Amino acid sequence: MKNMKIDDTFVKDVLKRSEQKTTEQLHKILDKSDKLEGLNYEEVGSLLMNKNKEIEDRIFKIAGKIKKEIYGDRVVMFAPLYISDYCVNKCTYCGFKHDNEFTRRKLTQEEIKEEVKILENMGHKRLALEAGEDPINCSLDYVLECIDTIYEMKFKNGAIRRINVNIASTTVENYKRLQEKEIGTYILFQETYHKESYEEVHVAGPKSNYDYHLTAFDRAMEAGIEDVGGGVLFGFYDYKYEVLSLMLHNKHLEDKYGVGFHTISVPRLCDAKGSSKDDYKYLLTDDEFIRLVAILRLAVPHTGLILSTREDENIRKQLINKGISQVSGGSAVTVGGYLKREEGGNQFEVTDGRSNEEIIKWIIEEDMVPSFCTACYRQGRTGDRFMELAKSGDIKNVCLPNSLLTLKEYSIDYAGEQLQQKANDIIERKIKNIEDEGILKTTKDYIERLEKGERDLFL
Repeated sequence: MKNMKIDDTFVKDVLKRSEQKTTEQLHKILDKSDKLEGLNYEEVGSLLMNKNKEIEDRIFKIAGKIKKEIYGDRVVMFAPLYISDYCVNKCTYCGFKHDNEFTRRKLTQEEIKEEVKILENMGHKRLALEAGEDPINCSLDYVLECIDTIYEMKFKNGAIRRINVNIASTTVENYKRLQEKEIGTYILFQETYHKESYEEVHVAGPKSNYDYHLTAFDRAMEAGIEDVGGGVLFGFYDYKYEVLSLMLHNKHLEDKYGVGFHTISVPRLCDAKGSSKDDYKYLLTDDEFIRLVAILRLAVPHTGLILSTREDENIRKQLINKGISQVSGGSAVTVGGYLKREEGGNQFEVTDGRSNEEIIKWIIEEDMVPSFCTACYRQGRTGDRFMELAKSGDIKNVCLPNSLLTLKEYSIDYAGEQLQQKANDIIERKIKNIEDEGILKTTKDYIERLEKGERDLFL
């Protein structure tokens, strides 16, 4: 099977055909999604083109139901770690672009340690490693050294347990080297699937090669990386075109490698150094954005949906109830930003500036469980094995217990008295939702062991 390719005419034809769906046909599509069966790209196109308020209301209702049934009340927590802002690309929208003049830097291994100490002290166990593209100043050897440094660090309360990596598209051989470091998910945003728009905003540099960027996941999966995370930076082109292309990309990976995206990220264009989002004509309204996230949840019910601090508190509040399953907390988007947040150049503007503790408190107040779990990666529940568990419903038997255990661990080691009480209260309530008696007994036993000083207990 060939590598990924987007047929522009085909995508537009699907969307055009989708406009002709009747209300009855749309309800039949929603009936299918209500059974957690997912949707094909034709069905996704039909929902994207919908203008019927009754259908939209039902989309939101089913999205909330799917989030509840598959992911329960948990929200996975992570934080980005920017290690270098050197970049050879000229991307019009990015604060790290080559043309921007500011003092660039990459973290030394000692500085990496300082940043990670702060992140671990915030309670984070899962990081997303981020870097600009510069083969000289930020080589793969440097990235791999940073991964080693982070994994080797041990703290009183444990360690960083999983590193997801968001670096530039590269070769099969380089992806093999990355996989050998036991990374979590390899993340890469296509930015836009519309080739003309892509070439317009990626003016020069390696990233300007649309086809090479588009086929990155083919090379990553050929190299043995089982979990990949895609995404679009919404605002460059019609969001309906982007979402449908994203679904075609997911189908390609499923057909060729047996498993599609492990996660999908949904960032929107933000202001950045040397760039204003108002320069782009396809910006989404909040209503359009919320609708597309809900449709994604219907389309790929078992795929993690990630929302960053680009979005404000109000949008994040709405979307964790309509499909989002992972959020960042207390994020800094500068190199060395956790040590001194006000220094350096931002890659983009952060909208939700709350601390990680404030985010955790907010999630609990939404009657959800902040989860720091990384168990699936370490238990080999990745790739098609994870999807099999997710689709069978058996993943619930580990996700809720592990989220409660990691929240308990967080509350003991990092939380203030008030937050600790909130955490204990929600653990006491949610543990009753564990249906399997054996797993319930194990979870209670593990909680007691955590209280006695053990750490990193998981199913």
